[in-house]
Amino acid sequence: MSENKNKHIKNNNFIKVINNERTSRIKKLTELRKNNNAFPNNFKINITSDVLYKKFNNINSILDKNLVCHIAGRIINFRIMGKASFIKIKDEKGYIQIYLSADSLSLKEYKKIIHQYDLGDIIGIIGNVFKTKTGILSIYSNKCYLLTKSIRPLPNKFHGLKNQEIKYRKRYLDLIVNDKSKKIFEQRSKIIFTIRNFMNKMNFIEVETPMMQIIPGGATARPFITHHNTFNRNMYLRIAPELYLKRLIIGGFNKIFEINRNFRNEGISTQHNPEFTMMELYIAYANYNDLIIFFEKMLLYIGQKILKSNQLFFNNNEFNLSKPFNKLTMKESIIYYYPNINYRDLNNFNKLIDISNMLKVKINYNWSIGKIISSIFEEKIINKLITPTFITEYPTEISPLARRNELDISITDRFEFFVCGMEIANGFSELNDPEDQKIRFKQQMILKNEDNNNTQHHFYDKDYIEALEHGLPPTAGLGIGIDRLVMLFTNSQSIRDVILFPTLRPNE
Repeated sequence: MSENKNKHIKNNNFIKVINNERTSRIKKLTELRKNNNAFPNNFKINITSDVLYKKFNNINSILDKNLVCHIAGRIINFRIMGKASFIKIKDEKGYIQIYLSADSLSLKEYKKIIHQYDLGDIIGIIGNVFKTKTGILSIYSNKCYLLTKSIRPLPNKFHGLKNQEIKYRKRYLDLIVNDKSKKIFEQRSKIIFTIRNFMNKMNFIEVETPMMQIIPGGATARPFITHHNTFNRNMYLRIAPELYLKRLIIGGFNKIFEINRNFRNEGISTQHNPEFTMMELYIAYANYNDLIIFFEKMLLYIGQKILKSNQLFFNNNEFNLSKPFNKLTMKESIIYYYPNINYRDLNNFNKLIDISNMLKVKINYNWSIGKIISSIFEEKIINKLITPTFITEYPTEISPLARRNELDISITDRFEFFVCGMEIANGFSELNDPEDQKIRFKQQMILKNEDNNNTQHHFYDKDYIEALEHGLPPTAGLGIGIDRLVMLFTNSQSIRDVILFPTLRPNE
């Protein structure tokens, strides 16, 4: 018998088992409906499993009749032993064992439970805390209530939730079966809370800017398009909040930040999701060097609050958050990893063509020196940046919103922060010269018109130029990928593991 045929038979048998199980459970639910006992909503809990363990787990022998526990959770294990049984339930905080017996519940009630209950059901229990002879903390049940009948069996009853695709598509099953996943999302919440605490300590004001925009700006990305019926015009889900936040700095705020969603109509990967969470912050009267110091302090603060340590472990690497991180210019990084290349080569167009061919980096011969250098960096250097590193001096051509460097106008006062080949943050001294910004917007529009592959997405924001003409003070801005930051602090290797409902390809 062929392997495919064998697999097909196994799948069919598995489906039959699932369908038979579901049919049996539906019959039980039908009985409950007849007796008006389906889906009651009058059970209140007064304790959770973690509290019980903290209070009683280190006590050798207990039977606390004074503490009447009202606890609820999902059945994940059921051992029937004649007139006594053990049920293991999972609540929001962990697991606890429930002891059932015909003596404490009455034989009629006990038999009803044995008949009605299945793995996956959600039950409520009233009882007292005790420890079994083997020392397992348990609840001696005096009363049980079936609160929700699960008519589909849990995946781990058969072969676990091993399929990554199902894990992401049916996150609810992942959270039921995989404690590690649940912990990651608890950590995500704590990380964002910690970031907000840090920003508050640093006297920032949290703001909100439009998610739907007439002109999508602040980044180079393909936007999602929607339509406003009343105005009969297209609008765009924002690719970045940057231009609105800088309007607020013009309006008189000095320290602002926003944590919210951005949307980019692009591909998916272990580091990319079309809908993602960003934090952008702006500080008036500061520059990009101030941001580097600020960001290092933020990472250390998060590590100390979340990890209770200055050490960060990610992808089999250990990093010390209390020490300043590496700093390299973009050109220095290329020379560092390819010592046979020198500065003169990187400033010579013809030499850059040869270097690109040698490194097998596809370029367009109409590109500028800065564009070619950035392409070499993106394709050949980023994956080599394992140690936390700030890359500075980005070419002006790829940094249309960043301030030019005073000593070399071909580069900007900008940095990006990388760990293990993953970009975490992008910051720069803001361009506040309206004439220069106007010229750069127009240059971006020319690039868009010349782009035969429709990969450039730039819009001329006339209103933003008008805002700049009212005067943007010297300002520094920083964008941080929250999802990637969570990956870093939870040692997760895919962005899908830190987004509850990631974007996935359509089911076949």
